[in-house]
Amino acid sequence: MPGMRTPGILPITALVYSDGEAADRALRSVCSALRDRGCRLAGLVQHNRPNPGRSRCDMELEDLASGALTGITQDRGRLARGCSLDIGQLLNAMQITRASLHLKPDLVILNKFGKTEAEGGGLRPLIAETIEAGLPLLVAVPWRNIEGWRHFTGEMAREYDLSTLPADEAGLCAALGLAMRPGLPRHREPHSHPSL
Repeated sequence: MPGMRTPGILPITALVYSDGEAADRALRSVCSALRDRGCRLAGLVQHNRPNPGRSRCDMELEDLASGALTGITQDRGRLARGCSLDIGQLLNAMQITRASLHLKPDLVILNKFGKTEAEGGGLRPLIAETIEAGLPLLVAVPWRNIEGWRHFTGEMAREYDLSTLPADEAGLCAALGLAMRPGLPRHREPHSHPSL
């Protein structure tokens, strides 16, 4: 990745997973390790907050450039099941992150290429803008959406199965090719458009 990659490594990385909590932890670990190295980050990572008396936790997205937290859970009542994603709040979080792309971060991290993105919505426009801008990108992709991801990115992305990677921060960053110094010159031209 520009500023953080070795030559020949694709700057679009999918962290493919079955366990959503493990994926969220992995992305937060990568953020922590890279911030400790002085890397400039943009994007969104998810934090899940237990909600007593409810079957599901409350989800918040943290904007990595500003630290702003946006709740993305709809309150559908304590017995509600199924998807509780508040698309409006997701789009608000996306706008906050979109505003930080002009700062040319060392890495953009996005918490999920989920069902909404596979269907053409959610963070998909932000992913496309990041790719078009030539910025390095790390996205968590659930196995159930891998075909949608592959259709979207074509052959532009590399994929790593989270279950095969080290759990510790340093090992995970090294396995993903993110163990480099921040702020190195960028040598990447913006990519062609992914299929929208």
